[in-house]
Amino acid sequence: MTSPETTGHQTSTDGGYTLIEHLPFTTAKVIGARARIGLVVLASDYTIEHEFRAMIAIEGVDLFMARIANDPRVTPETLAAMEPLLTDTASRILPGDRLDVLAYGCTSASVVLGADRVSQRLAEAKPDTPVSNPISAAFAAFDALGARRIGVLTPYRRDVNEQVRAYITRHGYEVPVFGSFNEEMDPVVATIDEDSLVSAIDTIRAGHEIDAVFVSCTSVRLADAVAGIEERTGLPVTSSNHAMAWHCLRLAGIEDTVADRGRLFTLPLGG
Repeated sequence: MTSPETTGHQTSTDGGYTLIEHLPFTTAKVIGARARIGLVVLASDYTIEHEFRAMIAIEGVDLFMARIANDPRVTPETLAAMEPLLTDTASRILPGDRLDVLAYGCTSASVVLGADRVSQRLAEAKPDTPVSNPISAAFAAFDALGARRIGVLTPYRRDVNEQVRAYITRHGYEVPVFGSFNEEMDPVVATIDEDSLVSAIDTIRAGHEIDAVFVSCTSVRLADAVAGIEERTGLPVTSSNHAMAWHCLRLAGIEDTVADRGRLFTLPLGG
């Protein structure tokens, strides 16, 4: 009979049953073996989880999410109201364990708050973890694609659009053309169909000299259409979810080329 000292477990018969404790075990990384991506998702967002899971479908790469309370009406005031909730929400993602990258899934709020402030709030939850947000990811995507003149399409109302355009140009990019659906309700944005998005992209690129198209808002469903639009137009296209999924992979050290996801997913950070 093997003694408890040899196996490491402890056996007792107190109380009329046999209790075996401290059974030996070994561990192996399975879930997130290559990368763990943490994502703070808006409570009103229908789209980002679906698109992210499709775009990061790489063995050993896994996604872990927490939802942040938000108003489904997108205004500068409702966007700014998320800041006090960011750190606490992010801290609910794998508490006590590490992430390879942590991202916040709201483009317009990242603009209103500023990407630096968003990064600070995320870092308070997961220190020493690379962080991303859609507007910073878009800038990284523009640089990787070698794009300086950006055609921008959003669903937002005018006052939010004004902040988005100003933020992009303030960071050194040109925006020769800016289009919008002018819809402030997030659940409605999630229902805008592919034909409408493709038609809007064709409208904003017609007659304008641009290097790439950026479709802003994590509720917009565009990721599956990117490769086809690029093939038809010859123009690089990215969106909030598309750019941020790529950015998260690269920040987490995943350099894999992902087929059928457009030009961006063949590129490293920095082009």
